[in-house]
Amino acid sequence: MPAFLHCHIATTLDGRIARADGSVDWLTEGAPPPEAFGFEAFYAGIDAILMGRGTFDAVRAMGDWPYPGKPTVVVTARPLADAPPEVEAIGGVAAAVAALESRGHARVWAEGGGQLLRGLLAIGRLDRLEMAVLPLVLGEGPMLFPPGTLETRFRLAQARAVEGGCLHLVYDRIA
Repeated sequence: MPAFLHCHIATTLDGRIARADGSVDWLTEGAPPPEAFGFEAFYAGIDAILMGRGTFDAVRAMGDWPYPGKPTVVVTARPLADAPPEVEAIGGVAAAVAALESRGHARVWAEGGGQLLRGLLAIGRLDRLEMAVLPLVLGEGPMLFPPGTLETRFRLAQARAVEGGCLHLVYDRIA
C-alpha cells in the first residue's frame, strides 16, 4: 500500500521558508507555538520522516536530534556526517519513497524545503500540504515551491485563523 506523504511546514506570505542565509528565526519571533497549528497531533500520527538534505543539515546545526525514534530517510547522494542511528541517506526522491514504503511506513512527514517538495510533486507523491502561514514578507530566501515545480492542483480541506494574524491551511492533492 502506498504511504501517505504529508508536508507540515511554515511559510511566509511571500512563500519563503527561510531567510536568504537559511535562518528560520522568524518562526520564533512572536509567532504562535507549533501546537497552534496542530503540530503535536500531526507528529504523533506519523511513523517516518522523509527529509531533504538542506533540512537535515539545518536541523543538525541546531544541536540534538529532535526526532528520536522516528525512522528518517534523507534524500541525498552525499554521506551524512554525524547522523543519528535512525537516519539514513538514499539518493533520489523516488528511491527514498520506495524504501519507506517497502518497510511498511504508512504516514510519512515530508519535511524539507522546496527541492524535496518539487521532487515529490514530480512523481505525484505529495498527498497533503499543511501550512502555517505567518503574516510576514521576507522578500528573499528559499521558496516553498522553487522554479521548475510541476503544476499541481490541490483542494482546500481546512482553513482557520490562528492568533497573531496567522493562517493554518490544509490542502489535499487532487489526483
